[in-house]
Amino acid sequence: MSPTSVPDLQAALAALSTIILGKERPLRLALTCLLARGHLLIEDLPGVGKTTLALALARVFGLHFQRLQFTSDLLPADIIGVSIYDSGAGSFRFHPGPVFSEVVLADEINRASPKTQSALLEAMEERQVTADGTTRALPDPFFVVATQNPGEQVGTYPLPESQLDRFLMRLSLGYPAASAERALLIEPARRDLLAELPPVLSAARLRALQAQVRTVRTAPPLIDYLLALIQATREHRSLRHGLSPRAGLALKHAAQAWALLDGRSGVIPEDVQAVFTAVSGHRLSVAERADAQTVAAEILASVAIP
Repeated sequence: MSPTSVPDLQAALAALSTIILGKERPLRLALTCLLARGHLLIEDLPGVGKTTLALALARVFGLHFQRLQFTSDLLPADIIGVSIYDSGAGSFRFHPGPVFSEVVLADEINRASPKTQSALLEAMEERQVTADGTTRALPDPFFVVATQNPGEQVGTYPLPESQLDRFLMRLSLGYPAASAERALLIEPARRDLLAELPPVLSAARLRALQAQVRTVRTAPPLIDYLLALIQATREHRSLRHGLSPRAGLALKHAAQAWALLDGRSGVIPEDVQAVFTAVSGHRLSVAERADAQTVAAEILASVAIP
């Protein structure tokens, strides 16, 4: 497979870059996450473009988008939906909530109570929801983008490990470079530009690319490298526990998607290294005074490349 075999992916990345300026690596990671059929957690300060990124991803792929503003009084029914009695039909009728969308933005997810946060667990893992004893399938594709304020801010509830593990990746955008911020001040508002942005790919094409990701080859030595990285997380002195088998699968799928984005038919160690911190950082339980990103960098440096 040559890099020109997926030009629409490069076009999608270029379109995203016109909206989110100077953030090529976070954009590549976000697109990789979507291709790998994962969910994305963006942790950063307010006002750096988290919501705009979610909107841009939906727009570029022509996907139906719903935004949920998480607050302390948000209830699970506000996410999943509710059954209301229809007097004419003499029965209850289910009214789907905003989770029945192809792209769901869970804005400031850690401002809602743990009970409300957990309403997304089944949806993110099984791509279905159960309400009133009935299981209902969610759209395909189904992509959750959650934003999270730093934990030290007032009025936040930390996400439990089981919830964090449902996110394939966690990333941050950070402040823009000086040149990008100058463009933001001079050019039209990004939301105005976003409204004029035509879809680059269709939902059907995205589904085909997501299926193609799973066909990207992972040779036995590459699997050995993955296993060595996973084992290193379980033995590192600064970690209470390492990556789970599910996290190992997430790492493999993310590396396959990164390889496809680069137009390759097989995963190389550099693909694994490119996604390792974004996939593992929020899953690593670090000891006091340790930093997950620093530990991830140490593990990458200590494990030999096959």
